[in-house]
Amino acid sequence: MSLATLFAFSAVLHLYIGARLLPDLGSTPAGIAFGAVLVASALLVPSGMVARRLLQPPWTDRLVWVGMVALGLFSSLFVLTLLRDVSLLVAGLAGLDSAGWRRASAAGVPLAALASTAIGFFNARRTAAVRRVRIPLAGLDPRLEGLRIVQISDIHVGPTIKHGYLQKIVDRVNALQPDIVAVTGDLVDGSVPELREHVAPLAQLRARHGVYFVTGNHEYYAGVHAWVQEVQRLGLRVLHNEHVVLRHGDAPLVLAGVTDFTGGHFDAGHRSDPEAALRGAPAGAARVLLAHQPRSAAAAAAAGFDLQVSGHTHGGQFFPWSFFVPLQQPYTAGLHQLGRLKVYVSRGTGYWGPPKRFGAPSEISELLLSREG
Repeated sequence: MSLATLFAFSAVLHLYIGARLLPDLGSTPAGIAFGAVLVASALLVPSGMVARRLLQPPWTDRLVWVGMVALGLFSSLFVLTLLRDVSLLVAGLAGLDSAGWRRASAAGVPLAALASTAIGFFNARRTAAVRRVRIPLAGLDPRLEGLRIVQISDIHVGPTIKHGYLQKIVDRVNALQPDIVAVTGDLVDGSVPELREHVAPLAQLRARHGVYFVTGNHEYYAGVHAWVQEVQRLGLRVLHNEHVVLRHGDAPLVLAGVTDFTGGHFDAGHRSDPEAALRGAPAGAARVLLAHQPRSAAAAAAAGFDLQVSGHTHGGQFFPWSFFVPLQQPYTAGLHQLGRLKVYVSRGTGYWGPPKRFGAPSEISELLLSREG
């Protein structure tokens, strides 16, 4: 999309919001201020998206920062304006439309959008809380009872997430003293040269049975081969349609990983294959699959896994995107079951795009294996 088209599209969407709200706000100080915010947002939102084409570092990241905050505010403004229009239509059909309701709702939209953006910013920028989840598995060896897999996912180190943000996550994970650490993709939004110093804290991750990584779709956008090498250099074991056999309390556990569900579109050698990941695994052992997208669940169930650990969805991240996730993914967040297979979907440990989480808090997932029943 050309710059002119992108800016024109942004202008049209912002004009819609202004046309629907400003007449009812009038020439009040609040109305004038809101109009100025809309003009600034119409320029900042597309500028943040194409910052690399407009500026050089370090100004690039600064423009992305401002543009992404503006995008988060605009998203809420646009959705709330649409909802207001629906309410006005219903009120009009019911004969309940009034000037007072129009003025009150016109003022309510920017206030609600601002409040949700402020709360969402705080939720996104705080260090993710630990979410402890018991995972009951049929036939689990008693010696594996209480084994802890700590999952981090969808951190999206990039223009607005840097070294310090990741360092706090690593410190919180290590404080849990996990048996296994699983990094389930979408670690980065940028190239290795740009972000090498900012992903460096990953080298500090510690777990009794090791730290494992599988690719997400964003690794493919950012140069997957270079990132696989970098992650390996940092000491993480990359599971590329393969498994390892771990022993915990002298009981075997098969831990497998697949490439991202869409990996084959970028490189034929990266086609996601849960069956290949399990090939040669010992019979009777508990089988855990790390797969970035929940969409891998059907193939994982067919291959004979007991548990799939995924991310990708961000739990929707903020309203109303949580309603759109089910159009692409079978599960949005939390623990689910597909036949014998349990599927756990993290809401993510960072965020993507706008620094905003509303109704979908970030998490460091501490998964405790237990016997079913």
